[in-house]
Amino acid sequence: MPISRRKFTALAGAALPSFGALAQQAAFPSRPVRVVPFGTAGGPIDTLARVYGEKLSARWGQPIVVEPKPGASGIIAADFVAKAAPDGHTVLMTLPLTHVNNAILQPKLPYDPVRDFQPLSMLATGGPMLVARANAPYSTLAEFIDFAKKKGRMTYGTWGNGSTAHLFGELLKRQTGTELVHVAYKAEAAAHNDLFGEALDFAWANPSTARSHTQGGKMKVIGITGTSRVQTMPGVPTFKEQGFNGFDIDSWIGVYAPAKTPQNVVDAWVTALREVTAMPDVSARLTAFGFEPLGNTPVQFVERYRQDYPRMAELIKAAGVTLE
Repeated sequence: MPISRRKFTALAGAALPSFGALAQQAAFPSRPVRVVPFGTAGGPIDTLARVYGEKLSARWGQPIVVEPKPGASGIIAADFVAKAAPDGHTVLMTLPLTHVNNAILQPKLPYDPVRDFQPLSMLATGGPMLVARANAPYSTLAEFIDFAKKKGRMTYGTWGNGSTAHLFGELLKRQTGTELVHVAYKAEAAAHNDLFGEALDFAWANPSTARSHTQGGKMKVIGITGTSRVQTMPGVPTFKEQGFNGFDIDSWIGVYAPAKTPQNVVDAWVTALREVTAMPDVSARLTAFGFEPLGNTPVQFVERYRQDYPRMAELIKAAGVTLE
């Protein structure tokens, strides 16, 4: 049966992308690219975003604008990117808090961590560290627990409610029967300022921050979470090595685009991120920050997410954390 001219036109339009769509696909990036990092300006993820931005700008011939949107445990930043145009010109560089922890703890998020995002690459893995002032009268977890029991009540700061650091703090509290009181901040720098000012008893830190303050003589690291010691601070043992189980969950740094980003744009991002991560100077920066360079594919990123979700749910249950 012959096809009518109207049906042929409709079929042709469905089979072939429009000229405008083809032009859009061929032109990426066609203007400055915006990277929204987790946390505040000057924080670890912001700093890494600028490291990657410099390399991506040289590669693509377009400016890379790093634009932090701090607050609400990363929800503001994640929601902004989820609602951005899905053309690859706005991406999120973040920690598990925005896509794993928040999804478990906050069922009424303004975004869907799975449906609203396209995973691009997990850049590196690492874990938060329990830190104290350099003059604290303890240097190991056993000494810390003894001190906490004698003192009766200790406050600690993290970079947000529901963060992995918050969960580990509450798990430590439950395991040891100590009174550890959580204080949430918009960024770890604010918590560390209060730690140094003696408004907090101890805190948690990302590896890069801990190393910097340790070298500056202001901080000591009591224990490292995750599965292994940090290359840049090999003398500090993990929680597991010090007899504490349940803290061997590695955190990670990942990059997401909005859902429905065209495949050719996704491919451009994935290739660029993986190649930049593998650059010796970038890999060295990640290692210096206390992270293990990775740079995986979207499929591997999704698989890691699926593995992390039940483990994080178990940790949240064990820690007894709720945000209600």
